Amino acid sequence: MKTYTSCLQTLDLGHVVLKNRFMMGSMHTGLEEAENGFQRMAAFYAERAAGGAALIVTGGVSPNEAGKLGLGPAERTMVSMVDKHRLITDAVHQHDGKILLQLLHAGRYSKHDSPVAPSPIQSPINRITPRELASDEILQTIEDFASSALLAKQAGYDGVEIMGSEGYLISQFLAARTNHREDEWGGNWLKRKKFALKVIDKVRQAVGSNWIIMFRISVLDLVEGGLTQDEILDLARDAETAGASLLDSGIGWHESRVPTIMGSVPHGGFSWATRRLKDAVSIPVIACNRINHPDIAEDIISKGDADMVSMARPWLADGAFAHKVQNGKIESINTCIACNQACLDLVFVGKEATCLVNPRACRETLINIQPARSPKRIAVVGAGPAGLSCATALGERGHRVTMFEASSNLGGQFNLAAAIPGKDDYRQTVRYFQQQLQQYNVDVRLDRHVSAATLIESGFDEVVLATGINPRTPNIPGIDGPNVMAYAEVLSGQSIPGRRVAIIGAGGIGFDMAEFLVGTTHEGPEDFANEWGIGLSNEMPGGLLTENVLHEAERKVFLCQRNDQRFGRTLGKSTGWALRISLEKRGINFIGGARYIAIDEQGLHIEQAGEQKILAVDTIVVCAGQTENRDLYNELIAGAVPTHLIGGADLAAELDAKRAIEQGLLLANKL
Repeated sequence: MKTYTSCLQTLDLGHVVLKNRFMMGSMHTGLEEAENGFQRMAAFYAERAAGGAALIVTGGVSPNEAGKLGLGPAERTMVSMVDKHRLITDAVHQHDGKILLQLLHAGRYSKHDSPVAPSPIQSPINRITPRELASDEILQTIEDFASSALLAKQAGYDGVEIMGSEGYLISQFLAARTNHREDEWGGNWLKRKKFALKVIDKVRQAVGSNWIIMFRISVLDLVEGGLTQDEILDLARDAETAGASLLDSGIGWHESRVPTIMGSVPHGGFSWATRRLKDAVSIPVIACNRINHPDIAEDIISKGDADMVSMARPWLADGAFAHKVQNGKIESINTCIACNQACLDLVFVGKEATCLVNPRACRETLINIQPARSPKRIAVVGAGPAGLSCATALGERGHRVTMFEASSNLGGQFNLAAAIPGKDDYRQTVRYFQQQLQQYNVDVRLDRHVSAATLIESGFDEVVLATGINPRTPNIPGIDGPNVMAYAEVLSGQSIPGRRVAIIGAGGIGFDMAEFLVGTTHEGPEDFANEWGIGLSNEMPGGLLTENVLHEAERKVFLCQRNDQRFGRTLGKSTGWALRISLEKRGINFIGGARYIAIDEQGLHIEQAGEQKILAVDTIVVCAGQTENRDLYNELIAGAVPTHLIGGADLAAELDAKRAIEQGLLLANKL
């Protein structure tokens, strides 16, 4: 059995010793805006502390009104909030955890009406142009960082993280891209770094020597006009001198057009940049981004790329991550699959975060799995995400569960998703649920096309149908021809498309199919850097190459949709843009406003903008949606069997694993 001696060793910061090398990184959850939000945050962080996190960092809190992100009307600074924050720190300390408050001034990223910045330069991701800070306002902002840190200390926090990366205010002072000042706070590098160092120094003076100050430093800006490698290392050394206890890595600005957290990013794919930082300073350095398995953490720490690893989303997926590593229960870890659908994509539109594979995340006070008062015999039909979620939760509650699956494998649509480049981690979810089924003694019967008669005769108290969907076949002449394939048979390997392919349907499945046909799986950081134009030497400001890198695919693919709206508008906010860019790099042809006329040996006949044309392709792949599979449900209802629908069987529109897994859990908690 693999050992994890490196990531389980303690980390001595001088005045405090961290119990292992796992940190829960900062992440906005939206709970600050929720009813009873601080009580819910206390429960959320306490569960992660109990789960073994050595260090936890909260979501960002602004040092003053001007720096608020503006995510919601209830957003507050630390002033008058000390007592509420004690709910969080007390809860974490009860479980031998350490917690830092992140101090984040959003600068030109603020979404309120009066953002401020070093220079009045509008961000491409904000409609409002910021106002330039006056010199006296800069000095006051530095004081505000220090006073907020002191309030955090009074609230019981073990330290603060000063957000100095990702394109927020401190980054905006550091980078020539956003700092066009000609006074003492801008111009050459010595002046541009002054604000960051003054903040660290002033905070250290305010809180004293025996308190953690972590500075989040951008080790790779990934924007034009960002920092050079020499500037990053110089800043790191100066931050140590100014009083930082640790350096936490930041990767990319939010306006960068390079993906940094989605599934296509290699695991631990930026630790090479953190290694340079570690070699430049004597204080501990923390690696981050796409670290979701203890093997990755162990590798990064054991080879000296970092002293600690930061994981945010993986702690949403499994609040007991480190505890399971300590106890050798690696197979029972619920792995983050980097989908972002239930966390970042929700937060970006002002909603509360949770987790697709763990719907309890951020709902610890609302969803609790309790033993059933009267255990029942329950059948779950279908072993896709909805069925797996429901069956394991039912088993955990003590019900006697029998699961029927028509195929020879668990996982359903997740098995198809795992074939797509960048979605290999979906297999980890299937692995997790398989372990849970065994743990809770669920009787799994594969290759079983169970009938209503069998279920009725077996006398189950309840039946849960998670029988999935039926792919929708559009009414197009020739749709049953030999050159037409369904998406499932392509992704499963049953059918191999030709060299020229038209995809009918440009929703999530259509985009996945396009990526499957032309995409590539990155074997490591070098492949990924080549794909996205990252200079591994980081000699250019921001770490980007000067030329756009194109990767024409061997297949010619046409992605077609009936409407003429923007392609990918239904994709996730945090990932859709990168998927569109990736497909564009590979020469995908986007065909909008298409009316499908016919399919024959010539290809796909369409009408576009009143003009008829033929897409001369070898293969047409249908990704035109799906319908509910309810035949069995109707028979059981007719037989007066208590029957419940979840997942695609309940609602097939846009296959939604988040809804499916959540439905399974919530239903199990009621039965």
